[in-house]
Amino acid sequence: MLKATSNGRLAISRRRLLTATATGVSVMALGPVGRAFAQEGTVRWVSPRGTLEVVDDWAYWVAKKYGYFGDIETTIEPGPLEATAVVKLVDQNQSDFGYPSPGIFSLGLEQGMDLASAFHIMAGDVFDFAFQKGKAPADFKGLEGKTIVLGSAGWQAITNPMLAAAGVDPASVKYVEAGNAWGQTLAQGQADAALSWEGLRAQWRGQGLDFDYLLGKNVSTFPANSYVTRKSDLSDPAKVELYTKYLRGFAMGYEFGHLNPRAASHIVMEEFPGLKTQMTPAVITESMMQMDALAHAKWEERQQMWGFHLMSSWQAYFDAIKSIGQITKEIKAEDVVSNDLIAGANDFDKAKVKADADAYELPEEWKSVDVEAIRATL
Repeated sequence: MLKATSNGRLAISRRRLLTATATGVSVMALGPVGRAFAQEGTVRWVSPRGTLEVVDDWAYWVAKKYGYFGDIETTIEPGPLEATAVVKLVDQNQSDFGYPSPGIFSLGLEQGMDLASAFHIMAGDVFDFAFQKGKAPADFKGLEGKTIVLGSAGWQAITNPMLAAAGVDPASVKYVEAGNAWGQTLAQGQADAALSWEGLRAQWRGQGLDFDYLLGKNVSTFPANSYVTRKSDLSDPAKVELYTKYLRGFAMGYEFGHLNPRAASHIVMEEFPGLKTQMTPAVITESMMQMDALAHAKWEERQQMWGFHLMSSWQAYFDAIKSIGQITKEIKAEDVVSNDLIAGANDFDKAKVKADADAYELPEEWKSVDVEAIRATL
């Protein structure tokens, strides 16, 4: 349970992780997400972040703008911030795809949910730790015994494997759950560190939250977030055809963004004008490029295909989380991670996507964004 500390913060007990992730998600709490089920010819995707007003989903907005989904009716919605909400929605047939981290995905598998990863976005570890300026330790080992603030208690499923892999006993860490204000909680000095991720660190800076970071991608060999669907759907020929076509739209969106990150970023800002109050064109482009670098990571190993899973990386992750007791069941990557849709999803007209990306008319303020200078910082 959550316990108040002497300074009024909420600390997460060691049993809170399982408690948080075992709680059901009510239809009433989910609003429109819970009221509509997947239908033939439609695909519903739910975000794990509690909001869509971020740069992270640029591939969807690009695909929607250019008609890359074809005649598929698509829905994208913000799910609850609670960590395992997206996998519960998929399992309960209230969403067709969720976007969990491997840690959250594995907790769903541990609970017997009907899940499989069908399209791997972040081939490198996207997660980082943020610190107040000048207070970052030399490496992850410096997190031993520290207080880490999270948006959701269930995010321990993300941080604990990273800590353990770095030689830090997760039991030595005290967690604080702060909801959507977890970045502000760190800024106010109420924790030593905060979980962050690529893209968010640029967005936080745009919001005035200027932190130092230890980057997961520099030390971790773990995979990160992927598009997860129902495992049973991958045995249904009609669903396989629908989902392949749907994921092809995403692959085209990712291809477009890699070729012209300023255009993809501008498309997101056009969709959510409120982002203009949080980020300049340079910052929003940097946010997008931080994530694109990981979506395009290990490109040769992944056969130069968007969404391709590296089975060895996933198996190493599943073995690691079992070794620390985060899950109790043996998980074979080949049973729950599938590349069956990847070749079809990448079978698109690359020349057309390049032509679309090259022809995009940027506003003047976006033309001055130095993409190569940003790339040098990634």
